[in-house]
Amino acid sequence: MPCIARTSRLALAASAASLALLVTACGGSGSDASGPGDGNPVTLTFWSATAGAKETADAFNKTHTDIKVKFSMVPAGPEGVTKLSNAVKGGNAPDVATMDYSALPEYASEGNLENLTPSSGELVEKEFPEAVQSLVNLGGSTWAVPFDVTPIQLFYRKDLFKKHGVDVPTTWAEYRTAAEKIHAADPDVTITNFGGGDPALLSGLAWQAGARWYGTNGDAWKVDIDDPASRKVAAYWDDLLAEGLASKTPLWGEGETKERATGKVATIIGAAWSAGNFPVSYPDSKGKWGIAPLPTWDGKASTGMYGGTSYIVPKGSEHTEAAAEFIKWVTTDPEAMTARLSSLKTPSSALPANEGMRAAAAKQFDNSYFGDQDVYALAGEAADTIVPGWTWGPVQQQVTSVQMAAGGDHTKMLSTGQAKGETAVTDRGLKLDK
Repeated sequence: MPCIARTSRLALAASAASLALLVTACGGSGSDASGPGDGNPVTLTFWSATAGAKETADAFNKTHTDIKVKFSMVPAGPEGVTKLSNAVKGGNAPDVATMDYSALPEYASEGNLENLTPSSGELVEKEFPEAVQSLVNLGGSTWAVPFDVTPIQLFYRKDLFKKHGVDVPTTWAEYRTAAEKIHAADPDVTITNFGGGDPALLSGLAWQAGARWYGTNGDAWKVDIDDPASRKVAAYWDDLLAEGLASKTPLWGEGETKERATGKVATIIGAAWSAGNFPVSYPDSKGKWGIAPLPTWDGKASTGMYGGTSYIVPKGSEHTEAAAEFIKWVTTDPEAMTARLSSLKTPSSALPANEGMRAAAAKQFDNSYFGDQDVYALAGEAADTIVPGWTWGPVQQQVTSVQMAAGGDHTKMLSTGQAKGETAVTDRGLKLDK
């Protein structure tokens, strides 16, 4: 059926519960020209940078006859998003792709996605937790299907805590006290690495503190990155760094790995997916690391998310119904998770957003590294405490770029992010709520 009503690229239609987006209001209009019933299988093209994606597609092809999936590996991060954007503009986009939650609203608001409400809206509502639904349901429509959920957790060195008589902290005040006690006893040890500045981690910690970096007011976007809750988080970490209680060694580098592997840091602020990295990155520390809930500001269990991936149908796909069927299988069928994990050379602790998929993932993970703590059970419990209601905005990729240039000054990351967010919104011709 042809689309007869489209929203203007400069118009926003918001509701109190969801973000407004500049996109066509009638996705799912692609025609599945061949497929079930005519003897010719639909061939879907699938792009992803995620490990195990090819093996998952292969497993789907072995169990389905009316849809076949042709997989291509693409770069991760901004480079992959750019490649996909160019493909959409050139009319040769894939039928299915994966995309980070933080990039989704920006990509959708540029008109690059098919609206999945008719094919996947009910699936998202029934099969995925509320905290992750707000990341893919935007402007009253469903634009993606969640793959994983990424609650932030605390990983701590049990031996160091015991040696220095420190209890596992449950609040951020207790975490600072632990940092002071451990560092005073051994000046070579800090509480964690937190140098260089990681916008994704900062946003997740701000999320836990009650921040809402983006929202809408009527037909205007609200950018609130430099808000009081976020400033509290930034000041806390900038203070720990200034006093030498947290290591200034940049995150995601060789120095970080060395400090963590040699007992120079007592904790790691990570996500559910982090657990799988430990046996590979710190093999000699088996049995020394434990997992606990993220400390909180008020003592009540809560956390934010750090990363995460969704499945999308890029604009222009002629096989949206078949694409939706493949996406449903890859995000909810345990066989898909088994295929993905069995293909990996290193452990994965990615926590599927769908609970049925979690059981399959848990069976594949060896808990012995963490002293037989149930990694997936703990991650699932953490996921239940994710503060609901967080949404990303239509310019977050630009915000991330300027925040990364702030040199690890978290307070500056907020102020520069706020300024860039406001100008980027208006530069796109969108209304900004001051």
